[in-house]
Amino acid sequence: MKTEEIKIANLKCGGCATTIKKELLELDGVNEVKVDNDNDSVTVTYKDEVRSRIIDKLHQLGYPEATEKNGLLLKLKSYSSCMIGKINNL
Repeated sequence: MKTEEIKIANLKCGGCATTIKKELLELDGVNEVKVDNDNDSVTVTYKDEVRSRIIDKLHQLGYPEATEKNGLLLKLKSYSSCMIGKINNL
């Protein structure tokens, strides 16, 4: 198992955190997810071969790694993921 902090873009609130945590925990090989809104990061404990799927899932949700290009489409995806997370928190 490996634990890694991944800096991401577009992280705004608890709704974002809820969606990220839920979606990443559904991936096989991911054991723990902590989202830090203040530091724009996600700390994930996972099996080594799962990292690329984690990055892909974050990208699909609109939260690319901070080193990736962050265009309008990804920002819009993040707003959608955020709203879903807010609804799931109700």
